[in-house]
Amino acid sequence: MPSEPRDHRPLIVAAATAVVSLGLVVSGAALGWLGPDTGRGDGFCEAATSGWIRQPANTWSNLAFVVAGLAVARRAGTREGRLWPHPSLATTLSVVIVLLGPGSMAMHATQSSLGGRLDLLSMYLLAAFAAAYAWMRVLRRGLGFFLGAGLAVVITCELVENAEWRVPVVMSGANLAFGVALLLAMLGELVLLRRRGLRRELRWGVAAVAALVLAFTVWTAAKTGAPLCRPDSIAQGHAAWHVLDALAAWFLYRFYASERLAAYR
Repeated sequence: MPSEPRDHRPLIVAAATAVVSLGLVVSGAALGWLGPDTGRGDGFCEAATSGWIRQPANTWSNLAFVVAGLAVARRAGTREGRLWPHPSLATTLSVVIVLLGPGSMAMHATQSSLGGRLDLLSMYLLAAFAAAYAWMRVLRRGLGFFLGAGLAVVITCELVENAEWRVPVVMSGANLAFGVALLLAMLGELVLLRRRGLRRELRWGVAAVAALVLAFTVWTAAKTGAPLCRPDSIAQGHAAWHVLDALAAWFLYRFYASERLAAYR
């Protein structure tokens, strides 16, 4: 039996997203569109330079998200790379992962207030996808539920961000809201693990959680004033956090894609 031809549309969509978003962020940083340097992101150790890229290592390491998103999109064009029960969501996830790169670059390149908000928004989109996708499958709901739940997560995170709470360990209420949304997603996935007939490759889920735990450990130890902080070094712990999170996103996608449609029949 001949193999099903690869669908190139997911890769085209993700690649277009990458080109446009990266172009806008780089132009915005070079031309000052994102506003003045307000010190946003200076808690992540790397000393700001006098150039138009304030934190080079923390900026360019975000290309790992773009690579991960494009890898997701490439695999999403195959039968084994689709997400069930709605295959098109694989393309959506690839775009969300790609946007994590330019979003975080906007903050680290400019240290502007707007750049910081774009960074957090890209994080909210990923957390919203993970939480909405998990509970859509738990409750056996459709795309309308997915969109509504995802929007609710983003709005909630934005409201918490605007409250400007200071929170121990995670630094801000915005980061806490992001973390809570991810925990809700994990809870949903744990509920699904107990569902009979659901076939998934658990190793990918374990790898995603392990990468996130390691990333958070590095993030905590590499903040300004923390033991691993070396402000003038090209090797930045926060840059490693970006790469580890990109790996976690890839592992999470592989975990999702290992799920079979038969589980919903």
